[in-house]
Amino acid sequence: MNVHKHARMTVHGRVLLVSRVCAQGWRVACAAQAAGVSERTAYKWLARHRAGGERMLHDRSSAPARCPRRLPAGTVAAIERLRRERLTGPAIARQLGVPRSTVGAVLRRLGLGRLAALDPKPPAIRYERERPGELIHIDTKKLGRIARPSHRVTGNRRDRVKGIGWDYVHVAVDASRLAYTEILPSERKEEACAFLERALTFFSAHGAAVERVMTDNGNAYRSHLSRALIAKTGLKHIRTRPYIVGRW
Repeated sequence: MNVHKHARMTVHGRVLLVSRVCAQGWRVACAAQAAGVSERTAYKWLARHRAGGERMLHDRSSAPARCPRRLPAGTVAAIERLRRERLTGPAIARQLGVPRSTVGAVLRRLGLGRLAALDPKPPAIRYERERPGELIHIDTKKLGRIARPSHRVTGNRRDRVKGIGWDYVHVAVDASRLAYTEILPSERKEEACAFLERALTFFSAHGAAVERVMTDNGNAYRSHLSRALIAKTGLKHIRTRPYIVGRW
């Protein structure tokens, strides 16, 4: 049941109100005051309970009992069929003689508002390994340094703080969820390669002999220094695929 954030009573509160009045002999005014609602509301729930028992204390649907102008089911099916033939909304509206706004509403309700919804989703590419050290994933996160709270905390829009630079969190995570992190001043190739060496030492000390390293396509991991280090350690380097945003 979806109850809005300002609701005074849920179903349990209504049952308690009715129980206090009918079973425990409370006055309606006292029961309403204890529940934090008006006497009129209390009488409403008592009347519903007397009409149909506890099931009447649940929220009713806000949908109308009758909808004489509802779109026929055959028309809805025709809209879906034409959409799956990749017709646009205006073309479907012209062919069926239905307003464009109605066709758009039906397509959104069916989850076919975009033509991309008709295309099968590509399978997820998962990098799964079983043994500790079989694959470690390395990435960096850029975090802004905070000198003191500014307008987002104080509420004073004129209170501005000049940036004092960035920190870079380098993270190496094993398939076993064993992780090694460092906060470094940059994400350049020298910092990234030095971090990789320390991460390999860390995992080795915990009994995980690293076999593969997976990184993104950042400059630090495509550099000659990084390639030389990975070749020296005998690791296999795996890069994640670049994410390309297409237009429809």
